[in-house]
Amino acid sequence: MPSPTPLSEGTTPDTAAQELRTNRLWEALPGLSYGGDYNPEQWPEQVRQEDLALMQEAGVSALSVGIFSWAWLEPVEGSYDFTWLDEVMDNLAATGIKVALATATAAPPAWLVRKHPEILPVTAEGSTLGPGSRRHYSPSSAIYRQYAAKMTRALAERYKDHPALALWHVDNELGCHVSEFYGPEDTAAFQAWLSRRYGTIEALNEAWGTAFWSQRYSCFEEILTPRPAPTTLNPTQQLDFQRFSSWALIDFYSMLAEVIREVTPLVPTTTNLMASSATKSMDYFDWAKKLDVIANDHYLVAADTERHIELAFSADLTRGIAGGKPWILMEHSTSAVNWQPRNMTKNPGEMARNSLAHVARGSDAVMFFQWRQSKQGSEKFHSAMVPHAGTNTRVWREVVELGASLKALSEVQGAEVESRTAIVFDYEAWWASELDSHPSTDVKYLELLRAFHRSLFLRGITADLVHPSANLDGYDLVIVATLYTVTDAAASNIAAAAERGATVLISYFSGIVDENDAVRLGGYPGAFRDLLGVTVEEFHPLPENSTVSLDAGWSGRIWSEHVHLTGAEAKVSFTEAPLTGVPAVTRHAVGTGAAWYLATFPDATGLESLLDSLIAESGVRAPAMAAAGVELSRRSHADGRSYLFAINHNVTEAAVSAQGTELISGTPFNGTVPAGAVAVIAEG
Repeated sequence: MPSPTPLSEGTTPDTAAQELRTNRLWEALPGLSYGGDYNPEQWPEQVRQEDLALMQEAGVSALSVGIFSWAWLEPVEGSYDFTWLDEVMDNLAATGIKVALATATAAPPAWLVRKHPEILPVTAEGSTLGPGSRRHYSPSSAIYRQYAAKMTRALAERYKDHPALALWHVDNELGCHVSEFYGPEDTAAFQAWLSRRYGTIEALNEAWGTAFWSQRYSCFEEILTPRPAPTTLNPTQQLDFQRFSSWALIDFYSMLAEVIREVTPLVPTTTNLMASSATKSMDYFDWAKKLDVIANDHYLVAADTERHIELAFSADLTRGIAGGKPWILMEHSTSAVNWQPRNMTKNPGEMARNSLAHVARGSDAVMFFQWRQSKQGSEKFHSAMVPHAGTNTRVWREVVELGASLKALSEVQGAEVESRTAIVFDYEAWWASELDSHPSTDVKYLELLRAFHRSLFLRGITADLVHPSANLDGYDLVIVATLYTVTDAAASNIAAAAERGATVLISYFSGIVDENDAVRLGGYPGAFRDLLGVTVEEFHPLPENSTVSLDAGWSGRIWSEHVHLTGAEAKVSFTEAPLTGVPAVTRHAVGTGAAWYLATFPDATGLESLLDSLIAESGVRAPAMAAAGVELSRRSHADGRSYLFAINHNVTEAAVSAQGTELISGTPFNGTVPAGAVAVIAEG
């Protein structure tokens, strides 16, 4: 085994231990890992033996095992049966395959639900969700936590020294299906969380603004989880409940992780996130502090004609959550899924493009749900590495080809994605900006943010999606879209980026409130007034499906506002009453950089024109010149070795200006990427 990687300077004991576990993981998984969820309990011994041979043929090196196996491991309370899992673990170790062993806690067994129905989730309306599927428990249930910890400890004790064990897979997709819980124990846990957050009930009353509508509380026990009410609820209560709900799930993870670390202190732990444009309820930047390595599940929306761009957005977000470090693609699909209205088959070559796009954007592992397509159950029509039709299939041939490609790319492991552009992303701003009683229901947090990301993607420019508190020193262009709620510290952090030379763009409905959803008085955009050199007197949201014209020849939709210049210069102005001549785009010189303000949602022409200006000023650029339709990204090692990923989404070959060895083929790169193919060029 290689010598452990030295720890970073300035680490605390907790972060040092975390870093050590992470280093051990990548040492145990050299190269780019390949595999998926393996559910051997669904299959007889004969099929399991066949699986071992097929895994070697495909080049599988890592598997998640035991995710939904509790009822098999403990068929009746207190009676364990590890025989089948012992055999599976031993066989995988013998073939050199490493295991992310699950805690098996994602689906309570029937005997536990029968004995303790109080573990079941309760909705805001008071309905109890029953068993018969999965994830049928509340993370705040004391009884469930006891049983889950006991199962986790039994697994940890059993396999603590097993040579196949490389990673602990804690629970599974926490928050999937149900992410907010409203039962009696959840209410008590919410009250306790509020007590810890605010210290006194007086501080909570101040933060929540309970002078409004006679909502003042005299003790924490009077506060309920948000329920259906005659009209709108206290917005800060709703925001805090979102914070609590995210915390409750990661607290459940942390409890199980602590059990694991008592037994296996050097084995890393993770859980599979669902970081994408569809997952709103969990603050994964907060979760990241507790995970030894970031792992993510991602599935395409088949109906999305630009699903490869959404994939890039989700991968960039996952990398941001990982702090720019390599991460694990824990699940995606070889072809169709089973849970969309129309589960479309992936086109030839699409699986490889999807997989390598994640690698291009920072993943050091490509894994699928699942290894073998289920014969029965809700997910029987979800594609897998081994499909129902067996190995004489296009999917299987592509699985084998992908395994060979990943092996050829082994030297990419550990390289980090290059980016000089940051898009600020904040779950709390997402939650708060879409609460009720706001100026316009048409303001959706992700829409403008994704529009900027899409345009950058089409230009071949990689953007990091980062938290408002992230270190922005390495970025020349910083885009801040709809950051409705922001702390003073985060606002200062963004301002500092402009001061030291970055080009910063801030959009409408940003900086409006503080972390308690209290309006920053004195004129919008609140926290960013001084930075931007503007003051907004009044919002002018637009009627549904209407636009407003601007003097640059483009139009805006959703939003407009009455902007006054207080130091900035107008670059584009509105041309319609009542805002005729009022600035719509402004620029304010700040330090050695600049802060731009956008007061509307521009049409495609306007967005591209604005980005042209921002890119020219900031100097950011694509890593290479390429034909339209080619996705570009570069990963590089600290020693200077770099790898250009060129993914051709066209039906014809495409030119890319790069030189070096194309690693998948092992030949000098000839300047073109075949239709639907991927080239990875080791430069220089």
